[in-house]
Amino acid sequence: MRRHVIVHGRVQGVWFRGSTQEEALRQGVDGWVRNRRDGSVEVVFEGDHESVERMMAWCRSGPRFARVDAVDVEEEPIESLQGFEIR
Repeated sequence: MRRHVIVHGRVQGVWFRGSTQEEALRQGVDGWVRNRRDGSVEVVFEGDHESVERMMAWCRSGPRFARVDAVDVEEEPIESLQGFEIR
């Protein structure tokens, strides 16, 4: 499955991207993460249903110093990404 996620709140400058990459690699999820100009973080996850669901749950809290106010999720067609990168 593939999910396109936008995380809103205090999510930049708190090591959100690096933590997301570490957790995605632990879960065996492919995709990418990047900061957006509006202060949110954009993430794409691809993998099996359970692993992607765990990553979306993780995004609802994020790393220690993050404050997540909202998470927008959209289903997208799988692109068969390889690895997990910070953009």
